[in-house]
Parts: sequence; structure tokens; C-alpha cells
Amino acid sequence: MKLLFISILDFFYPIFKKVLSLETYRYAACGGINTIVGLGAYFFSYQFLFVGELVDLPFYTFKPHVAALIVSALLSFCLGFILNKFIVFTGSALRGRIQLIRYLLTFLFNLFLNYIMLKWLVEYLQWDAFLGQLTTTSVVICIGFLSQKYFSFRNS
Repeated sequence: MKLLFISILDFFYPIFKKVLSLETYRYAACGGINTIVGLGAYFFSYQFLFVGELVDLPFYTFKPHVAALIVSALLSFCLGFILNKFIVFTGSALRGRIQLIRYLLTFLFNLFLNYIMLKWLVEYLQWDAFLGQLTTTSVVICIGFLSQKYFSFRNS
């Protein structure tokens, strides 16, 4: 399955070969897939699961855009780690457990950044929740690539 996915992905690499390294191309492609899945989960959760209502848990009440962010983040974490470990950063010599811990740390940092930016855009600037999430995602993607490449899955 892994080899099939890589061969399909790499089939399109010659188009981008002059401007991207293979690793950067794979990160962009896998990140694009993960972003689409994450935004889809966010949109579905916000529009259909939480339907603009507060999510009242025993320990905290979440606004619907934050609850949708949590659902999206859980799905994106799992898919993102699998894609980065097995497709993008295959040359990393770090043990899988170390990669997972580092990935979790960078993921939590990026999630916190996403949360702060989304809260600011939606609650203070009155942006549409999906547009706010789309905007914060673009910022977090850039930071995510650098943190994954040089920390979570570094080669040495």
C-alpha cells in the first residue's frame, strides 16, 4: 500500500522537479491531502455535528468553531504523523517513539498557534469561522514544515 501510494504521488513529481526537492514535494502533497482532510473535518463538524451550538462538557464549554478545531486536529494528527513518517521523511534515523513524541510537541505548538489565531479572527475580527480556519492553516503549514523537517524527523 505504501509503495503504491508513493508511486502514484511520485508520478507527478517531474512537473515540480525543477522547483522542489523530492522531500519538499512529498511534504507539500501529503500536507495538501492532510489539509484537505482536516478542513473537511472542520467544515463537517462545524456545519453538521455542532450546528453552531456550544459544546457543553462537564469540565468546559467549547464554542462550535473551537470544538470543530479539536475534531479536525485529532484526525489531522493521526493522518499527518503517518504520512510524514512513512512517505515524506523516510530518511530519519530517529526511533519511531521519539518521532511521535517530537511530532506531538510540534503538533501541539501548531495547534495552540492555530487556536489563538482562529479565536482572534472569529471572535474579535468577526470573520467567518471556515475562512478563519483556512487562513490560520496557511500560516501553520509553513511553520509545520520547518518544525517537522528540522526537529520531529531530522536526519541526524
